[in-house]
Amino acid sequence: MISVVIPAYNESEIIGKVIGELIIELNKNGNDYEIIIVDDGSKDDTRIVAESAGATVISHPYNIGNGAAVKTGVRNAVGDTIVLMDGDGQHSPKDIERLLQYIPQYDMVVGSRVDKKSGSKHRNFANTIFNIFASYLTHFKVMDLTSGFRIIKKKIALKFLYLLPNTFSYPSTITLALIRNGYSLKYVPIIVTKRVGKSKINLIIDGLRFLIIMLKIATLFSPLRVFIPLSMIFFGFGIWHLIYKVFILTEKYTEFTIFLFIIGIFIFLLGLISEQISQMRYDRSS
Repeated sequence: MISVVIPAYNESEIIGKVIGELIIELNKNGNDYEIIIVDDGSKDDTRIVAESAGATVISHPYNIGNGAAVKTGVRNAVGDTIVLMDGDGQHSPKDIERLLQYIPQYDMVVGSRVDKKSGSKHRNFANTIFNIFASYLTHFKVMDLTSGFRIIKKKIALKFLYLLPNTFSYPSTITLALIRNGYSLKYVPIIVTKRVGKSKINLIIDGLRFLIIMLKIATLFSPLRVFIPLSMIFFGFGIWHLIYKVFILTEKYTEFTIFLFIIGIFIFLLGLISEQISQMRYDRSS
């Protein structure tokens, strides 16, 4: 059975159309399904419109966050396969069958956006940077770290719910968690349309929050990939300072030179400790 989980916040303008198109496509392909709309404390008629369209609605008493809505939907889903979509009309229900064909061969299948016109230049640039950074952390080519359109096996999603933040960055967290634990991931190119209504993401506030979360993710999933380069920078700067003082200025090395070497060693040791803690966490989750 397929459980389609859609987080929604003030999407009364479009949510009825999204549900209607979903029902048509899922019936056309003969799928056994349920549609769960998680109303994340909307101030409009999102809940009423979604129920009228034929979906099961779970309402939060107040706005908790996009990630929290996804977690609520996954916990209440009956199906063994979870389809995660946005409720703003960007994702086409016609793409579900394209993604489903790779289940159960892959543990998670993600719709990778190939048309960048639906987002602002700033967001597209930020997503590109995040994709490069995530690829560096995981040794895996991450095509679209922040895509909200994905299909995942429920038993695997439940394993990592405790890691997911309540905000918009849940896709990046679950992507890195799966790769880090050796699960398989498949990207399928999709074309998204321009969203209906105003985006809930604030470029500055959510951008800074996402940057902090990315740093947390980096230290959580691949600490040495972060700490070793930092350690090498300080250690290399210490070597340069030593050569500059002793061989160029023909002076005695200073306390600052020793300080740089010590900082480099401490950062490296912190990386080793963080790596062990990270491994213990994943051994427990497995």
